[in-house]
Amino acid sequence: MEKVKAVIEALIFASDTPLSPEKIRVIFPEVEKTEIKEIIDQLVLEYNERQGGLCLQEVAGGFQFRTSPELGQWVKKLKSTKPHSLSPQAMETLAIIAYKQPLVKSEIESIRGVDVGGPLKSLLDKKLVRIVGRKDVPGKPIIYGTTRRFLEVFNLRDLLDLPNLRELKELHQQQELVEQEIVEEETIEDISDL
Repeated sequence: MEKVKAVIEALIFASDTPLSPEKIRVIFPEVEKTEIKEIIDQLVLEYNERQGGLCLQEVAGGFQFRTSPELGQWVKKLKSTKPHSLSPQAMETLAIIAYKQPLVKSEIESIRGVDVGGPLKSLLDKKLVRIVGRKDVPGKPIIYGTTRRFLEVFNLRDLLDLPNLRELKELHQQQELVEQEIVEEETIEDISDL
C-alpha cells in the first residue's frame, strides 16, 4: 500500500494540472478508483497535519500540490515578479461569464452596458474563458464559458464553489473593515511621528 501511495503522490506532484482519481486510474489501472480516492484523502490529511509549506488540495476536478496559503508572501518575494492581474473590466466580464454561463458577447455587454471585446480577448488569451460553441440563432454568435484553468486560478473545485450574493456582501464588509483599520493605524502612526 505504501508503494501505491508513493506512486500516486508522485503522479500528482509531476502533473502540470490537477489530477483526478479517474486519470490516475488510467495511468495506474491495477488500483481501484475507491482505493485511489482513499489514498488521496490520506495524503491530504497527512499534508494538513504536517502544517508544512505544501498542501494537497482538490481543485478544478482533480488534486494538486499548492503552497500553503499563509506562506504566499514568501513565495512572492522569491518570484519577485508581479503576478498576472486582471483589469477591473476583465474581472467584471469574467464574473458575468462565471455566474451566467454559457452566454454570448451581446448578453455580456447587455449586463455590463459597455463593449467587452478587449476584456474578452484578454480572458481568452489567459485561458480563463473558452469558446463552448455557437448559439443557434441568426449570425451564429460565439458562446463563452469558463475553463478548468479558471477553476485552478481561483482555487475552486467546481463552479458550485463560487460565492453566492450573501457571501460576496460579507466579504465586501470584511474588506471595508480591514481598510478602515489600516487607515486608522496609519493615522495613529502619523500622529506619533509628530
